[in-house]
Amino acid sequence: MGSSNHEELEEIQNCANEDIEKAELEQPEGQSSMPSWTTALLGFVLVRTWTMLLEKANIVTTPFTRQENTIIQTCAVACYSSSFGGGFGSHLLGLNRKTYEQVGVDTPGNTPITKEPGIGWMTAFLFSTYFVGLAILVPLRKLMIVDYKLTYPTGTATAVLINGFHTPKGDEMAKKQVHGFMKFFSFSFLWSFFQWFFAGGEQCGFIQFPTFGLKAWKNSFYFDFSMTYVGAGMICSHLVNLSLLLGAVLSWGIMWPLIRGLKGQWFPESLPESSMKSLNGYRVFISIALILGDGLYNFAKILLFSATNIHACMERRNKRSLSISDNKRQRQQAPDDVTRNEVFLSERIPIWLALSGYILLSVISITAIPFIFPEVKWYYVVVAYLLAPTLSFCNAYGAGLTDMNMAYNYGKVALFVLAALGGKSHGVVAGLVGCGVIKSLVSTSSDLMQDFKTGHLTFTSPRSMLLTQAIGTAIGCLVAPLTFFLFYKAFDVGNPDGEYKAPYAIIYRNMAILGVEGFSALPHYCLHLCCGFFAFSVAANLVRDFNPKNIGRWVPFPMAMAVPFVVGGYFAIDMCVGSLIVYAYHTLKSKEASLMLPAIASGLICGDGLWILPSSILALFKVRAPICMRFLPVD
Repeated sequence: MGSSNHEELEEIQNCANEDIEKAELEQPEGQSSMPSWTTALLGFVLVRTWTMLLEKANIVTTPFTRQENTIIQTCAVACYSSSFGGGFGSHLLGLNRKTYEQVGVDTPGNTPITKEPGIGWMTAFLFSTYFVGLAILVPLRKLMIVDYKLTYPTGTATAVLINGFHTPKGDEMAKKQVHGFMKFFSFSFLWSFFQWFFAGGEQCGFIQFPTFGLKAWKNSFYFDFSMTYVGAGMICSHLVNLSLLLGAVLSWGIMWPLIRGLKGQWFPESLPESSMKSLNGYRVFISIALILGDGLYNFAKILLFSATNIHACMERRNKRSLSISDNKRQRQQAPDDVTRNEVFLSERIPIWLALSGYILLSVISITAIPFIFPEVKWYYVVVAYLLAPTLSFCNAYGAGLTDMNMAYNYGKVALFVLAALGGKSHGVVAGLVGCGVIKSLVSTSSDLMQDFKTGHLTFTSPRSMLLTQAIGTAIGCLVAPLTFFLFYKAFDVGNPDGEYKAPYAIIYRNMAILGVEGFSALPHYCLHLCCGFFAFSVAANLVRDFNPKNIGRWVPFPMAMAVPFVVGGYFAIDMCVGSLIVYAYHTLKSKEASLMLPAIASGLICGDGLWILPSSILALFKVRAPICMRFLPVD
């Protein structure tokens, strides 16, 4: 490692923050995504704690190496990727009856075809889609990582972090991180356990604490004491968190009260606010406009950037081939780079194996998906898998350059196309399922390349990486539906007034309806507002790209602003509290901030997340909290 461990860790933190602020914020309500460097940290913490306990018990253990740390991280990322990107809070949940009713039974294009969540068909769908993505880009790993030398910032940051752990200084650093992680993990778990006792009814407990008064609470402005969101706010950049808060103030603080006052003029007074022809329609479709504006702009930018970069790389390679031999060029490389390349290329993965695996898995998927969803024609899936190699290459190449995984945007394009092809009878289901097929394919191949980059920098066997990715994917495809079904049965998932609103299920179903019906699905004057926010989203990205050092660094992220439009402002406040903690830590303990903050944030997220398991079991057995703490106005 370098001369200063703190400087390296600060660089890693900057890379990680950049990764988060560019990442998709589309996640199921109540969950937060973790970058791969966080799983590397958690893997090291857990294994190092276990080996220390064995050493104290006088049990001889073999040293924990960086290759093993990389394998654990790869398996963990593959496992949670299927949970995070499997659509349990978005396109798959958008198929159930509750989402259909919330969108509006009388909404044009909202066909009454529904499919309730089930362990069997969800597991089969994940297995039939996620494994195909593993075989697409394996033959191109040398081109992407060795020849084009794509950086893959997340993969590189993870590798630097892992390499730093397995040095003498890294071991001392890791002990501090282990202590910090365990302390805040315990605090977060015990705090969640304590809160449970006061949540014995609807709108009860600390999660409904009217921090800024009851009027602000009714407009979703309150701190709900969620350690998950606080921890996520510590990981995300300050600009992301402030963008969330700006979106909350603009929507719930200004727009929705004004539009609510236009009841009877813009929408009928008889309709409830939850109707898509009422206030909720403005919430959802304006949020969609922001998401699409941001997504389509970045989608076009990455494609243009990738095409330009590929052309420039090809020209440089042609010029080098005329002026210098391969052997001489290899001698000019740094010794570490030569060794990494030799280790990375020493284990060949046959092209015929990857191609035959892709064809076999595609055939299984083409057969299985129409069986699970009769509304999806088999030739839709064939077209998807014919386009998948090109789409996966574009996404993986763009991720290597910019660290932006555009799988969600590829999925949205597929959603609109298949919804239009499916027509009014089957378009909604076809669009939602097609979105999941393309998104899982494109996302898996990009994640695999990120992990290959980590393995390349940590001298880890590529075959082991691929095998571990397959094992992690298999575990995720089995565990994710089981975990979701436990969660789905224990809590009122999708209740707009509950703790787990699942807003993206409504958003994705409305996207499919928009693909079928067109603009006729929008409420009065909603199209004008959508066009305005779509233009704002594009303009914000243009300003950020063309003037990044001055005005651009203060421009909010439209993708982040879109989330509170549907969910509310409470979690934006939680995230900003996380930013406040980071700022205070850097002010008071600047030397160790970059070292300890990732561990503290991970501990808060994991402790709160672990409490969900016992609370789900208690809910399944109808065990309710003994106290209901509510706040009421004084008469």
